[in-house]
Amino acid sequence: MVNKKILVVDDEESIRWVIGRHMEKAGYSIEYASSGNEALKKGTDRSLSLIILDLKLPDMGGLEVFEELRTAEVQTPVIIITAQNTMKNAIEAMKLGAYDYIAKPFDLDEIAITSQRAISSYENSKKLKILRGELNESAGFELTQDLIGSSPEMLKIYKSIGRIAENEYSVLISGESGTGKELVTRAIHYNSKRKNHKLVSVNITAIPRDLIESELFGYEKGAFTGATTRKQGRFEEAHLGTLHLDEIGEMPIDLQAKLLRVLEEKSFYRLGAENPIEVDIRLIASTNKYLPKEVDECRLRKDLYYRLSTISIYIPPLRERREDIPVLIEHFIAKYIQELGEEERTVSNEAKQLMFDYDWPGNVRELENTLKRVLVLTSDSIITKDILLEAAPYLGMTTQNQPQSLDELLNQVLPGVMESVESDSEHGIFEIIMKQVEKPLIETALRMTSGNKKKAASVLGINRNTLSKKIDELGIGDLNSARSASKGD
Repeated sequence: MVNKKILVVDDEESIRWVIGRHMEKAGYSIEYASSGNEALKKGTDRSLSLIILDLKLPDMGGLEVFEELRTAEVQTPVIIITAQNTMKNAIEAMKLGAYDYIAKPFDLDEIAITSQRAISSYENSKKLKILRGELNESAGFELTQDLIGSSPEMLKIYKSIGRIAENEYSVLISGESGTGKELVTRAIHYNSKRKNHKLVSVNITAIPRDLIESELFGYEKGAFTGATTRKQGRFEEAHLGTLHLDEIGEMPIDLQAKLLRVLEEKSFYRLGAENPIEVDIRLIASTNKYLPKEVDECRLRKDLYYRLSTISIYIPPLRERREDIPVLIEHFIAKYIQELGEEERTVSNEAKQLMFDYDWPGNVRELENTLKRVLVLTSDSIITKDILLEAAPYLGMTTQNQPQSLDELLNQVLPGVMESVESDSEHGIFEIIMKQVEKPLIETALRMTSGNKKKAASVLGINRNTLSKKIDELGIGDLNSARSASKGD
């Protein structure tokens, strides 16, 4: 390892010295550069095993240095370090081919371990092969500007977007409602080679079950009663672009085979058509369900799951990345005071702490809608804790205030669920929430009665035929599934 040479590029002498000393102790030989031009001169040294590059340099940006090195066909692996931990920087760095992206303040051991992996990967010709492309700032970044956060979890997502955006593989995005699955979808599309073509989004739950097939694949005139004209489906609409199927776990099992065939054969038939239609799309699927369980309970085809999950991104709930809450607050405040044409508004520290302590069951969407409502309903220049609680009283119910009854539990959870429902949803809030309540209620009754439908119907106080109909409509598993669920499977 003594012969491995690393170039450390940073305009701060102290940073160069600290990294250099640590890497020398690890057995590397170190070269230094304090500017972009110096980095370009030294970076062409073919004996270099690694370049550690800061984004902010006095004469030019680190990404510009990186791009010029790649233009000069310098293939030495690059690790980006920066204090400017933003989505745009992370995505762009990974698109250019950076081995990794580390935010300041960093752990020196992390840099050493990452450096070792980068060098090993480079020398064994296993370095990540990432297609290059420039970020379309006028479209991509503008449309993904609400994808906010600087937590390690969000940084990981930004890097994943940068790595996968320009390939053609299907992507599966999972996470609770309101976490930002659609924003990640947009970020992938508008940083891909398909960015100049359509992104077509379809919410499976927003389409009546018996109309999903015709909505996706279209139909010919006369295909069925009422088909008076030919209709183009969503697959055709997304040709050369990206098709986003939201809530893929809700797709009827009989249509899953047809979807799989389209992905494999890149063609399909409109309803009532005799000739196939070829289509070139990239599929991005998203879900708020745990799909392996859906596979186990035979509600999702295993082969389709494996096809969709080749590349997957998980978006953690906001309660698991609370460090993003303050920056999200500032972002949404700035966004909506601009929309409302108001003067600057600020949030008191007590109010911020209140939002920091709340679990946000509706995630980022709930936080956004809460702040929007506060700004609309109040005119105070400083949003205090009392003002916040008056507009959103449920924020006072934190994890320390555990509900003691079903009423209290519902009063605590429902506001967040209602905040997470899109205002332009085709279904009313009542219908959406009742469906969400029905399924766990029936599943619990089935578990309590070991899957006996007659007993479960009696417990629920409904007719057995009604229960059977609900089980089919809600896609609830059979007796074995219920027993497995009762054992914690």
